Amino acid sequence: MKRTYLVGLLVIGGMLSGCASSVPVGALYTELKLPVTATSTPGKKEGTAECESILSLVATGDCSIETAKKNGGISRVSSVDWEVKNVLGIIGKYKVRVTGE
Repeated sequence: MKRTYLVGLLVIGGMLSGCASSVPVGALYTELKLPVTATSTPGKKEGTAECESILSLVATGDCSIETAKKNGGISRVSSVDWEVKNVLGIIGKYKVRVTGE
């Protein structure tokens, strides 16, 4: 009886833990382009910043907006977009794309 009760609690706890996320995530493969922010002013320049993760254990890089601005020679931001590509949690590549003047 105790074992059944424990299993039931674990199942209910898993259901209530909020497996949904604010962005779509594929268990096997994810490739997304998502907006972060935008203004009504179109940007003429573009800069990017990149990061990557390996085995979901080690993550390196600088995906900051500031680095993307610097890489594109941008002082005034028009839009920021985010790109992600992840295969089985083994290799993940992340990119921030900034447009502006």
